[in-house]
Amino acid sequence: MGPHPAVAAIRLAVRRVLHDILHDALADHTPAHPGTEHSDTAHEQSPPPLVLVACSGGADSMALASALAFEAPKLGIRAGGITVDHGLQPGSDLRAAEVVVRLTELGLDPAESIGVSVGRNGGPEAAARDARYAALDAAAERHGAAAVLLGHTRDDQAETVLLGLARGSGIRSLSGMAAVSGGPGAARRYRRPFLQLDRHTARKACMVQSLPVWDDPHNSDPAYTRSRLRHEGLPALEKALGKGVVEALARTARLSRDDADALDAWARQAEASVRDAAGLLECAKLYALPPAVRRRILRRAAIGAGAPAGSLFARHIEEIDRLITGWRGQGAINLPGKVVVQRQGGRLVIRQG
Repeated sequence: MGPHPAVAAIRLAVRRVLHDILHDALADHTPAHPGTEHSDTAHEQSPPPLVLVACSGGADSMALASALAFEAPKLGIRAGGITVDHGLQPGSDLRAAEVVVRLTELGLDPAESIGVSVGRNGGPEAAARDARYAALDAAAERHGAAAVLLGHTRDDQAETVLLGLARGSGIRSLSGMAAVSGGPGAARRYRRPFLQLDRHTARKACMVQSLPVWDDPHNSDPAYTRSRLRHEGLPALEKALGKGVVEALARTARLSRDDADALDAWARQAEASVRDAAGLLECAKLYALPPAVRRRILRRAAIGAGAPAGSLFARHIEEIDRLITGWRGQGAINLPGKVVVQRQGGRLVIRQG
């Protein structure tokens, strides 16, 4: 008799991602020039890749940790786990220590807790996320991990799409979370195996395996936007539109990501053609581009001049765009990061103010 369907589903999702990680690891060790010696011996001497799971102790990440512990040894992959203590609740350090014990009992090594200090930039949710990813990046570097697995589900994806829609930040916001994303110096560090699975499947997998889980009270606290969306917004949408809302939103994310990636590639290719010999953007050439491509070039230029990507919103890019499409002699535009944009002699000058 095979495993419960929920357990089988999460294991299959993790197995597929581990195969991708192994493929990437082999590609990294392939010599740049055919016939280069040492390729076989170098591969033989390379230690098996290490994959870490980021585990809060909740149902999603515990299901992920358990699947990783089961699948990794069969593929010759080392498996470890990291839990991040945000220090935002009394006893959070003790809870993090309990998660480490659970990870160790699953056979994950290393298994460790990392305490972080959460700032205030961007609001409590964004600040906690920034601190968490910084800790995970540091842990991955320290242990030489090939990848870090994250337990985001299809439900999380749907919530992310709705939050992006509410911000009105364009198609990239609607693309949600990528199945594969990068960290500093590692373009494919983070993997999300569960984006096609719902939250119920992960919880069921924990239940049938008798895995203890911890439900973070912040996830039901109406003070947090995502919590209100989860417990009030999405149920209201499902009541009005039917039960397929979450799946439809996740599908929207996949389609939007494909479109956004294509437009980003177009903008990268077009950028060189709209700059003059001094590297300044020429307004007439920008004006001739489709708006979606032009605005991507403007955003890239603003970030390149020092504007923080996380603080650069659609309204900022629209203001810059008006220097091109609605030029009436208006003055300079101030962007986050003390970046100033102004039009001079038919060119855009973007610099630190």
